[in-house]
Amino acid sequence: MLGSMPERLMVLLLAGLMASCASQPQDVAEPPVTVPETFSASGDEPAPERWWRSFEDDSLNQLVADGLDANLDVLSAWQRLREARAAVNQQSADLYPDLNATADGEISNSDSSDSEESLRLGLGSEYEVDLWGRINSQVEAEQFRARATQADYQTAALSLAAEVTRTWYQLRAQRAQLDLAESQIETNRSVMKLLETQFASGQAGSADVLRQRQLLESTEEQRLGTESELRVLENQLAVLLGRAPRNTDLPAGRGLPSELPPLPDTGVPAELVQRRPDVRQAYNQLQAADSDLAAAISNQFPRLTLSASASTQDNSVQDLFDNWATTLAANLVAPLIDAGQRDAQVRQARAVRRQRLYDYGQTVLTAFQEVENALVQERKQRQAIERIKRQLELAETTYGQLRQQYFNGQVGYIDVLTALTDRQDLERSLISARRQLLEYRIALYRALAGGLDLREDSARETG
Repeated sequence: MLGSMPERLMVLLLAGLMASCASQPQDVAEPPVTVPETFSASGDEPAPERWWRSFEDDSLNQLVADGLDANLDVLSAWQRLREARAAVNQQSADLYPDLNATADGEISNSDSSDSEESLRLGLGSEYEVDLWGRINSQVEAEQFRARATQADYQTAALSLAAEVTRTWYQLRAQRAQLDLAESQIETNRSVMKLLETQFASGQAGSADVLRQRQLLESTEEQRLGTESELRVLENQLAVLLGRAPRNTDLPAGRGLPSELPPLPDTGVPAELVQRRPDVRQAYNQLQAADSDLAAAISNQFPRLTLSASASTQDNSVQDLFDNWATTLAANLVAPLIDAGQRDAQVRQARAVRRQRLYDYGQTVLTAFQEVENALVQERKQRQAIERIKRQLELAETTYGQLRQQYFNGQVGYIDVLTALTDRQDLERSLISARRQLLEYRIALYRALAGGLDLREDSARETG
């Protein structure tokens, strides 16, 4: 039988600890979603890591490179990564003992005696034994958060590359629209002069001239809108490159690529989960929450702290190191009553872990959705472009025939004007449709992209 109250308390404490050791966080689960086996379409060759180079556009390649070096959002994301890595180092320091040194001196004077000097030196060390893995779990949590932040950095870089590419081709499309507007204005002005000549000779009515003048004004108004949008895109691209609006020279270039690169190999959805940085970010956040839960559970157990100190004191420097006093101590602190605080921390950590699990699953679903959306949108947009081309061919033929019939007196000018307006609308629509097709391909590249292997150069290390 146990002979004293302290012994009985120790046995009860150890029994409770043994039972508590069984409480561990669950293994990190797979995302609560069904992963499809394949995507709806796929090409033969995988897209390169720097997918924008597939367009074989030297100006674009330089713009993206400049953006990755100077964009402030990307640079800010890099500093967040440095912060996260420093947090790992800070947390890891708790795994090792602390060593501190103290030194002080004292001089005392009195009327009845000479002054006395007193010198003291001391060394002290303290170390918490990580009995239950609490400190290690905290370190692991910070490591996972640092990996998540690194994935955030890669996501920011990919998003910038996509935004620069999209803005660059929107800019080129607007330049093409501006060229088209100038051409249409010239056409409409020529037709109006012809009608004015016919009106002067009595071969055309005043209403025909007024309608054509209205079309000319409308086309010039569209040119103003195109010029405005062109300046907005130039400013947007400048800011993406880390430059002030209107304070940069952008490359020349107008129009869009006549053909897109071949459809990239989409791979299998399971590979996409491993590749995309936003999915890896969500997964690492889940892992961090799991480690936080382990730390919260371990925080319910006793803590054992070891300490050692050495000190010396003397009146002279010569004898100061001759008399050392050392102390070794162990301190065991066990939580007994905390009004449920630690249990609440565990329940909170479990809830956060479930949140991260569902966030991870949602990120995976969104990744699949973005790929499938881009595939179907590109496929349908190609069909739409073919329809617009056929409409444009018909509109050109219709306009030519009606124009001839008008001069022959067979139809009124309103029919010619309608045909001309339809043709010019379709010309503008074709440029917009081709730009939209390009944006769908950019979205597909972005949805399939893995993390960029960005060089962590000195430019990012400074600041």
